[in-house]
Amino acid sequence: MLKKIILFVCLIGASVSFAQTEDTVEIDPSKPTNLYTQINTLGELNAYDGFNTYGTRINFQYAFNPDHLVLAEVPLLYNDATSKFGLSDIRVRYFRAVKRNISKSIIAIAPFADITIPTGSAQNGLGSDTWSIAAGAVVGIVLNEKLSLFPGANYVYLTASKESGLGLQTNMSLKFNKRTFMFVNPMVTFFDFETVWQGELNLNYIVTPSKFKVNLGWVPNFTYDINTIRLGATFFI
Repeated sequence: MLKKIILFVCLIGASVSFAQTEDTVEIDPSKPTNLYTQINTLGELNAYDGFNTYGTRINFQYAFNPDHLVLAEVPLLYNDATSKFGLSDIRVRYFRAVKRNISKSIIAIAPFADITIPTGSAQNGLGSDTWSIAAGAVVGIVLNEKLSLFPGANYVYLTASKESGLGLQTNMSLKFNKRTFMFVNPMVTFFDFETVWQGELNLNYIVTPSKFKVNLGWVPNFTYDINTIRLGATFFI
């Protein structure tokens, strides 16, 4: 465990040196439908039943404008059961805000397409060996200054098992103050032959407004008994 903690610290420490210093317009990352160009560097630990994978996950998001964003996520992981290190499954996502400020409460409607590519080796315990293709939409709802909801639904298809499913989420954004906020996101996917229950808690702290924030996250998969811990840094460009 000490080695894993040291790895996380080194990853985040290396990332901090790339922080941007230019003056920018202050932004609000507490709302997922606000689209910004950014680089996220994460130290990650995945605890499975009997083995662990850990390493780093680089997430690059490019906003063409305030309504169009593309995301590319590249994980590099080590499996302590197989003693193999390498590329895990890459994820690509496109996000489009089609409507904004519909009313005082409804701030956005944003459809998306999400693809996970099986670039990791399943034999080495680093990949899923299946394509995951999803399409759906998220709605942004502001309840008050502290609480916003981003419920969404999506259709997902897995190529290896030829299973399809309906995914639902209720992503809540809790804003404690100007710099600190948390995402609380229960998720469920109803596949043809099983139901997968997941969740996410993600605590964020803005170190430098519009430039740099850090976050600590827990992503449990209750169906498969998998727990993911992530410690990250985000640089807004």
